[in-house]
Amino acid sequence: MKKVKALQAALVACGLAFAGTAMASGPSSEALAFTCTGCHGPNGNSVGPASPTLAGMPKSVMVETMQGFKSGDINSTIMGRIAKGYTDEQFELMADYFAGQKFMAANQTSDAAMAKKGAKLHDKYCEKCHSEGGSIEMAIEDEVGVLAGQWKPYLHYSLNDFVSGKRPMPKKMKKKLETMHKKEGDAGIQALLEFYAGNK
Repeated sequence: MKKVKALQAALVACGLAFAGTAMASGPSSEALAFTCTGCHGPNGNSVGPASPTLAGMPKSVMVETMQGFKSGDINSTIMGRIAKGYTDEQFELMADYFAGQKFMAANQTSDAAMAKKGAKLHDKYCEKCHSEGGSIEMAIEDEVGVLAGQWKPYLHYSLNDFVSGKRPMPKKMKKKLETMHKKEGDAGIQALLEFYAGNK
């Protein structure tokens, strides 16, 4: 009987030691990413038009974006408040998880005539950085945001923030986008959105 009790005590002690080690190491990348599913969908594939799909997003893009939300450099509604609750190490873990998920294009319609114009505008102003029409494959290679297959409303809000100055842009993007918007106006932005919506 004493041997059984001693064995039980040893097993409990080992279990506690293991649990303590697991808790000390913090939550896993999957556990951290799970907190994002309410808005960004299962495995980061968004089912809501105002939230971007995170699945397949290049790690560097997500980490930089989350840091921008946390610092306030990137305009947001709620992401700034949410990001303040995480460390850079946790951003890295979440980004690792989402980078490994399969991207699924949003299920949405696209105006074919506008998309045709948008394709020309993309080739002229955006293709250099967002190659192959902003596809997920090239976004990973180029380490830029995914455009093709993202929700139109999300891209619309983002582009409006860039154009209005609420969100900082790299110098090349700023010059190209401002030139395009000056020549084409909001109709040019809409044409780009229709192109990305249909380019899956």
